[in-house]
Amino acid sequence: MVSIRIQEWPQNTSADQARRENVVIAARLMTNAALTAPCSSGAPKVEAHILSDLDDQERLARKMEEFANEKGNARTENLFKYEAVMVRESDAILFLGTYRALDDPFDSGCGLCGGRPNCTHVYSKRKGKMGIIDPTEKVKRHEGLINGPLCSLHVSDLGFSVASALWIANTLFVDARPFMTVGVAGQKLGYCPNSAFVVGILLCAWSKNPFVDINPDYHLVNMGRAIDQLRKFYTLHRQVGPDYRLWDPSKEDKEE
Repeated sequence: MVSIRIQEWPQNTSADQARRENVVIAARLMTNAALTAPCSSGAPKVEAHILSDLDDQERLARKMEEFANEKGNARTENLFKYEAVMVRESDAILFLGTYRALDDPFDSGCGLCGGRPNCTHVYSKRKGKMGIIDPTEKVKRHEGLINGPLCSLHVSDLGFSVASALWIANTLFVDARPFMTVGVAGQKLGYCPNSAFVVGILLCAWSKNPFVDINPDYHLVNMGRAIDQLRKFYTLHRQVGPDYRLWDPSKEDKEE
């Protein structure tokens, strides 16, 4: 017979780990939805990566905090800081990326990439021959968070995949929210390595959704820091009071 106990607290216990494993199962089903989502031409273009290890989540959060403190990221500084906390609070992370947006434009001549009303804007910014973009362009160093320009049709198709994955999360009653910041940092760490554009979806099955009702300065005031401060003050309080073998207040009450 199978006996599985599931509980949200205390964290990192066997009961809590069983709960996290449920979320990983949901992430796998979300991946199916992302891969089968409608897209232009019907050609495969989405890759996925699931992350659920606490050490890996910490590395991801620290990478996001690095981006927050880089020069030139003033507009997104708080986003990276606050959402790094949410990464630590997640049960699992689903990365979804499109691996055709950089070196395999759709060639529809739509001009959505921000250049001329054809695909020459993307081709002119990349190395290649005979209309074939060099795939090593994906790994070249670049300024900014995204190695653009990208084929906007392929990027918009990724939106359908993300939306399909979120629909499955909603159906399974798993809290989920997509983040640009998580995708950028995850890509830098090697998740969805073939993709030029990655979205990170944070997943959780807590009683309270940790991805909403986020207050300003969330990197300073959050559950993790609150628990750590409580542990600190509780330890200090124990050292202030007398030893139980020397003083028992209940005996004084009886004497009175």
